[in-house]
Order: sequence, then structure tokens, then C-alpha cells
Amino acid sequence: MASTEEQSNVNDVMVAPEMFWQKISIYQVYTLIIFLITYLLNQLDRYMLAITIKPMSQELKFGDMDCMLLSNYSSNDAISNGAKCEDAKDTKSCFAKTYGNGSEAINPCKWDYNGQGFEYQIVAGPVFIVIYTFAGIFISFAADKYNRKVMLGACLILWSVMTLLTGFIKEYWQLVLLRFGLGFGEAGCTPFVASMLTDIYPTELRGTALGIYNWGIYMGYSLSYALGIPGILMGLLIFVTVKEPERKNASMQSEQKDTQSEQPKASICQRLGTILKPFLAPSLMLAILAGSVRNAAGYVFAYNTQPYFTGIGQTKEDIAKYMGWIPIVGGSLGVAVGGFISDRVVKGRGIYARVVVVIFSLLVAAPFAAGTLFLSPPWAYICQIPTYLFGEMWIGITLAIVVEMIPSNIRTSAVAVYLFIISNIGGNMPLLVPPIQQAFENGALYILYPGLYVAGAVLFIPAMFLLKRDQKRMQFMEYVNMQDSSKALGKMPGEANPAYQDSEKPPTN
Repeated sequence: MASTEEQSNVNDVMVAPEMFWQKISIYQVYTLIIFLITYLLNQLDRYMLAITIKPMSQELKFGDMDCMLLSNYSSNDAISNGAKCEDAKDTKSCFAKTYGNGSEAINPCKWDYNGQGFEYQIVAGPVFIVIYTFAGIFISFAADKYNRKVMLGACLILWSVMTLLTGFIKEYWQLVLLRFGLGFGEAGCTPFVASMLTDIYPTELRGTALGIYNWGIYMGYSLSYALGIPGILMGLLIFVTVKEPERKNASMQSEQKDTQSEQPKASICQRLGTILKPFLAPSLMLAILAGSVRNAAGYVFAYNTQPYFTGIGQTKEDIAKYMGWIPIVGGSLGVAVGGFISDRVVKGRGIYARVVVVIFSLLVAAPFAAGTLFLSPPWAYICQIPTYLFGEMWIGITLAIVVEMIPSNIRTSAVAVYLFIISNIGGNMPLLVPPIQQAFENGALYILYPGLYVAGAVLFIPAMFLLKRDQKRMQFMEYVNMQDSSKALGKMPGEANPAYQDSEKPPTN
């Protein structure tokens, strides 16, 4: 009897399930850190223009002009408060601003370029966004076929060189060209990384990994500046230390090479059609639309954070005191916790369970977003903490949904299409603020900030019900394609990938 009990205890130990942290290797952690730093540099180099635009515009002489303090005076001293340079509307009134009387009177003001205006909007917006979104699609074509880690390292070095060269420009047109090159280089970052992380991490850890990767958004946004040299070194580090992960179904793809080589190569239009086809799935369409709506809310408040708080009497110092750390802390925790929770929920329930986490998080965040607009400081700032914590969970989760719903051979290109959609919809939504403001007075931010949180959650609900069905259909299509390819190679159906032998049949309706 004793030996039987001992054997039973041994069996219990042998079948004990592994905890999630036991499934993570040192190399998986290392690659995630490398990719996080890469994304951090991506965001830092992107926002560097906003930090340096004022001295840059004065050196290159472009944009609008305004009356401002001379650099040797502080905005908080008595001289600047007495002169009030910002009240001057033209050159004459600017130079007439003085502090003191008689022979002791001084003029602390200058009439110079302020870093704003149409020329700034061009390089900050269209020059970057257009090439960033379009190039991502076409760069990813090659990534679905060639080595992704090499292409990621090359893109990182390219955009870092563009950033480094920005410090040496002498003309406005040079800034436009470098900004164009920056957008082209940065376009390859997330599509390559999302595809590789999907192959490096198992399904139950994928959402967490993508969430941690997206910490780079908030770190870059908060730090706001980087030099080009660290990016060049990081690109070389990727070349040397990161291995190209084996793609899912890679063995099947390698067996198909001989067959594919005998077939004519697909044109760009055919390739684009293949990539866009999965996006016709109703659940994926709704999920991406919902994500775009939520993304738009973030763009709206990001563009209007400073004007809103300044309008209610807050100084720049007051705003920086809170908004300098809330996005990086709240946002980073939000995407990581959201990915972790969705990984735990999806296990045993299917991919649609991730959407439940998104819906819940957006509905919880919406009242706090409204509280930011309704309450007075400091409570308005405090409401931003749960807003970021819950409201940013969608980023890693939605990206995980996209990569899991897309066939592995076009995953990188599909991520680029996804970013193209949400960036163009979300990035242009702030243009609606002025007309809505005119129609509803102070209601524009309520509609386009917490209102879009709720709208995004509502759109995710039908996506949740459709997602499970569409996922089964896509899995079955991949299985059928592999069977056809196996027959062409002279194999028995299902031999190419035994994991699909027991796949569920898709619904017949």
C-alpha cells in the first residue's frame, strides 16, 4: 500500500502544470528587452522634433513669428512678469515692451520664430504620417519572406541616422527629407517585432509580451528626446545577438519552396489582395474599427492636454508636475497588466476572451476620463492614473488578436496594414475638435475623449461574438491549404502538420 501511495504522489508531481514564469526562457526575456528598447528609441526619435522645433525654426528661419523672452531671462523672474512679452502682437509692440523706468529700463523681449505654423505642421504630420503608414505595408512584404531581424536592425539604423543628421541641417528642405526618411525607417519597427514576438512566445504569453513591448510608447512620450548614436548601436546589437525565430508552420513553408518556385511570382496587387483578404472577416473588421476609435480618443487628448489644462488656469509647471510621470507609469502598467490578464483569460476559452478584457477595461476607464474634464485639479490629474491604467490595456490585446487571426505567412504585412488603419483614423480625429467645439461649446472633449472610449467598447461587443467563428474558419482554411500542398508533394493529408489533424470543423452556416 505504501509503495502505491508513493507512486501516486510521484504521478501527481509529474502532471503538475507549469506556472507561466516557468515557461519563459532567458533568451525570450532578452529579446523582449531588446525590442522594448528599440521601440523606446522609435518613440524618442519621433517626438524629438516637438522638443527641438523652436530653436530649430529660429536657426532655419521657418514658421510663424512671435514675441518671446530672450534666452538669458527666466519665465518666472520679475522682469519677464513685468514685461509680458507674450502680449505683443507685432514687431513694434514687442520691442516696446520694457521693464523698469528711465535709464534703467530694459527690453527682455525678441521677435523671432516660435516653431509653430504651417511649415511645422507639414513636417510633424503629413510628411511623417503618410510615408510611415504606406511604407510599413510595402516594407512588410519583404519581411514575410526574408529575415526579419536583419530588416529590423537595418530600419533601426536608418531612422537613427536620420535623427543624427537632423543636428547638421542648414535648410528647411533638408528637414523635410530627413523627416521623410525617419518615417520610412520607423515604419518597419512594430510589424517586424510583432511578427517575431508571436513566433518567440507561446499563445498564453503573447498578450503579455506585446503589452510590455508597448511600454516603449509611454517611455518615449515621457522622455521625449534621444540621440541617433544609441539607435545605431542597438541596430548592430540586434544583428549580432538576436536570432531569426522559426515561423509558425515553417516546416510546411520550406517544403513548399520547390512547388512555389515553379509557379509565377505574384504581382504587388495580387500580394496586396492576399494580405487584405483576412481583414474582410467581420470580427477582425470590427475589432480594428473599435481599436481605431479608441486610438482616436488618445490622439484627441494628447493634442489637447496642454491647451485644456492651460485654459483652466494651470501653468506649464503644474501640467508637467503630473503629466510628466502619469503616462509612463499608468500606461506601462496598463498595457502589461492587460496583456497578462488576457493571456490568463484566453487559456481554455479561446481568443475571443481577450475582447472581454478590452470591453471591461474601456468601460471602467471612461468615467475616469470624464472625471479629468469635469473635476478641478489636482483631482483632474489624479483621474488620469486609472484612465491610463485601464484605458491603455487595449493596445497589446488588440495587436495580439490581429496577429492570432492572421495566417503566419503574411503576419508582418498584416500588422503594417493594421497600423496603417488605426494611425490614419486616429491621427486625423483631432481635426473634428474645432467644428464640434463650435456646435457644442465645451462638449467636444467629452464626445471625443470619454465618448470614444465607450464607442470603442460598444464596437468590440459584436466583434467578440464573431471572433470565435472567424478564427475557426481561418484555421480550417490553413488546414485545407496544407492538405492540398501535401498532396502536391506526395504526402498523406495532415502529415505536414499533425497539429491540425484534430482541428475543429468550421460552422456550416
